[in-house]
Amino acid sequence: MKLFSYLYDKVMVWAAHPRSPYYLSALSFAESSFFPIPPDAMLAPMVLAQRSRAWFYASITTIASALGGVFGYLIGYFAFDAIAPLIQETHYWAHYETAVAWFAEWGVWVVFIAGFSPIPYKIFTLTAGAVSMAFLPFLLCSVIGRGLRFFMVAGLIYWGGERMEKALRAYIDRIGWAVVIIAAVAYAVVKFS
Repeated sequence: MKLFSYLYDKVMVWAAHPRSPYYLSALSFAESSFFPIPPDAMLAPMVLAQRSRAWFYASITTIASALGGVFGYLIGYFAFDAIAPLIQETHYWAHYETAVAWFAEWGVWVVFIAGFSPIPYKIFTLTAGAVSMAFLPFLLCSVIGRGLRFFMVAGLIYWGGERMEKALRAYIDRIGWAVVIIAAVAYAVVKFS
């Protein structure tokens, strides 16, 4: 199933648009609180197209993503009861339960790990608000975790160039499904251990 390559192709069209920095900001913000497509898929082709702006694009992505994380935190903090039925109806409820368990065990480090990794970050931003995590550590870990991730992506494309983008395009479905499988295995390990 070529779901991730289809989404990648859509994002590539957005990346070529003259207003792509605005789209990148919107995508980064939305992904941190409710949208399923990670901004890396748009960041990479934008860096490839204008390598001299790699760090600018990584900065935009980091700032917008952290602000989206704050929005997710606020939703979790002030309106979790209103959105809980929606989360329960989707496949995200199991992720939410896992996030609650991880927050109880590891605290603020979960935000850093979720910010850097391909784990659905939006679940952790909502959960951080729902469990009333201290806001400043949440924000700090969000900025550092997201920044490391997006600057790493920008750096890989900057130094790897077109060859790196071709590899990303060739393996996007495998990478996408591998992330889904890893998340499912991680959930099973936490749930049943």
